[in-house]
Amino acid sequence: MELIKTIVDLFMHLDKNLGLVIQNYGVWTYLILFLILFAETGFVITPFLPGDSLLFVAGAFVASGSFELKTLIILLTLAAVLGDTLNYQIGQLVGPKVFSKEVRFLNKNNLERTNQFYKKHGGKTIIIARFIPIIRTFAPFIAGIGAMTYWRFLLYNVIGGLTWVSSFVFGGYFFGNLPIVRNNFTLVIFAIIFISIMPGIISYLQTKRQPKIGYI
Repeated sequence: MELIKTIVDLFMHLDKNLGLVIQNYGVWTYLILFLILFAETGFVITPFLPGDSLLFVAGAFVASGSFELKTLIILLTLAAVLGDTLNYQIGQLVGPKVFSKEVRFLNKNNLERTNQFYKKHGGKTIIIARFIPIIRTFAPFIAGIGAMTYWRFLLYNVIGGLTWVSSFVFGGYFFGNLPIVRNNFTLVIFAIIFISIMPGIISYLQTKRQPKIGYI
C-alpha cells in the first residue's frame, strides 16, 4: 500500500520531485533519469515507472536550463534502446513457456494484450508501443519470444526509441514552461497518461471481439 502511495505521489508531483532531485544531485540526475527509463523499458516487472510524463517534465527542465538538450536526448535514447534490447533478450531466454506456466511477477493479461497488439501491427509494434504504457514494456519481451531477428528488432528499436524520447522531451521543452501548463502540471501529467493509454485500450477492446489464435 505504501508503494502505491509513493508511486501516485511521484506521478502527481513529478515536476516538484524532479526539481528536488536536480537540486540534491545536480549532474547525477542524468544518470538517475537514465536508470529509470532503462528499468521501465528493460524489465517486464516495472511497467509502472513513469515514461512519457518523465520525458515531458525533463524537457520542461531543459527549457529552464537544468539540462542540456542534446545530452539529455542522447542519454535517454540510449537508455530506451538498451532497455528494449535487454527485454528482447530476456524474452528469448524465457521463451514461449511463459504463456503456458504461471510465472511470478508476470501479468498474463498484459502479455496477452501485447501479443494481440503485436499480431495486428507486426514489427511496427516496437515503434508504436513506445507511446503506449504497459505495452511499451512488454513489446520487446514478446518480440524476443517470437521469430523477429535481432537486427530487424534493433532497427525498429532505435527508430522507436529516438522518436519517443525526442517527441516528449521537445514537447516539454516547448510547452512545459507555458504559464497555463506550469499552473496545471498535475492535470497535464494525467492528460498525457490518458492520451497514451487510449490506443492500447481501443486495440484491446477490438481484439477481444476477435477469435483467439495461437501465440507468435
